[in-house]
Amino acid sequence: MKIVLLSGGSGKRLWPLSSDNRSKQFLKVLQDENGNPESMIQRIYGQIKKSCPDTEVVVASSESQKDAIWRQLGSKVETVLEPSRRNTYPAILLSGAYLIDKKHTPDDEAIAVIPVDPYVDQAYFDQMAKMGQALDDSGADLCLMGIEPTYPSEKYGYILREPETLQGYSPVIRMQEKPTLERAKELLSQGALWNGGVFVFKAGFIRKLIEKEIGVVSFDLLYQKYETIKKDSFDYEVVEKLDSIVCVTYSGEWNDLGTWNTLTEKMKDPDGGYVIRGENCENTHVVNELGIPVVALGLKDTVVVASADGILVSDKGASSYLKPYVEKIDARPMYERRQWGEYKVLDYDKHSSNENSLTKRLHIEPGKALSYQLHHNRDEIWTVVDGEGTFLLDGKRRDVSRGDVLYIRKEQKHSVATKVGISLIETQIGTELIEEDIERFDWDWSKEL
Repeated sequence: MKIVLLSGGSGKRLWPLSSDNRSKQFLKVLQDENGNPESMIQRIYGQIKKSCPDTEVVVASSESQKDAIWRQLGSKVETVLEPSRRNTYPAILLSGAYLIDKKHTPDDEAIAVIPVDPYVDQAYFDQMAKMGQALDDSGADLCLMGIEPTYPSEKYGYILREPETLQGYSPVIRMQEKPTLERAKELLSQGALWNGGVFVFKAGFIRKLIEKEIGVVSFDLLYQKYETIKKDSFDYEVVEKLDSIVCVTYSGEWNDLGTWNTLTEKMKDPDGGYVIRGENCENTHVVNELGIPVVALGLKDTVVVASADGILVSDKGASSYLKPYVEKIDARPMYERRQWGEYKVLDYDKHSSNENSLTKRLHIEPGKALSYQLHHNRDEIWTVVDGEGTFLLDGKRRDVSRGDVLYIRKEQKHSVATKVGISLIETQIGTELIEEDIERFDWDWSKEL
């Protein structure tokens, strides 16, 4: 069996920590068994490797998340990177094309597709092995993982099924999209399961879907034609149209960590960052990424989150309905983690001269370097505030350290590398200050780092 770990989406229900540029699966708000900070993707990838150490795992994500994946899972992890985000149907097709075309997966081998954000125990992965066997025993096109519900919920889709066979699987009668609360109660009385978003199928099945789209199973061709693939969910485009589906039931711990209400249930520490808490707070979590204090007094069933991108104060139950409000926000990201380190926007000004200025603080980690790049629409001024490194400007090197000021004109190629770490204040000046104004060039720092 091959495993595809779906790591897409931005998780806007976990704003302001999660956004288009900083997805929820990379937030280190959980703790591992040793009490160290851990993200969702680190947790589930580690569980997969523990249960299935010899199974090939491919992480399917967007190009914009490549740095975060490598930072947290290591640069050796195999990835399939979408050129743009287009929902789960095209993402799964692209992953299938990679496994068949590049990894030579035979048609009779099972492929499991797993979402990145459920909080589960190890038995979850034991059930995946049974899903592959259920395909063989039933001859079905697809096997789903049904989650034993713990309460009637409007947030999940449901699976209606026939009684379980002696082989341990159930034929699926039909799927039910997110119902009303009353309908959810009816579904539970009928023995329905939550749809856990896990799909297992044979490589030959996904081969036919790819051939239907582009005529041939070619990863490179599908990548080129990716924008032409229908932007839809795999559930809607494939699952709901199939007649031959079975499911396997998982009854262990399962939590969808997609909202602050559910995520805070798994956070061992109610406070994160600079927080001063009064004794009369009940069932309240405070996460503060800012350098200023947050004082919490007399709060009950509340989540407070402060970051460079905004501040959330919400009743925990109401936090589930955050997404439509966040979609109204039209602002550039103020904080982002990259493979080389991190940056935070400190200030943005529009000037009467028709030029704007943007000030960032960058920290480049030891043994890392910025790409060799130039900008077409802005000048930059770098002030080194800590550490030391090697500055590169149009092919000429210069050692830099605290107090050095570096001027970079538009169209000048530049980079900086560091063995020990370096912090910079970067001021951009120009008419259009956007992240897309960048052109990268090859430069090998490996011998110097």
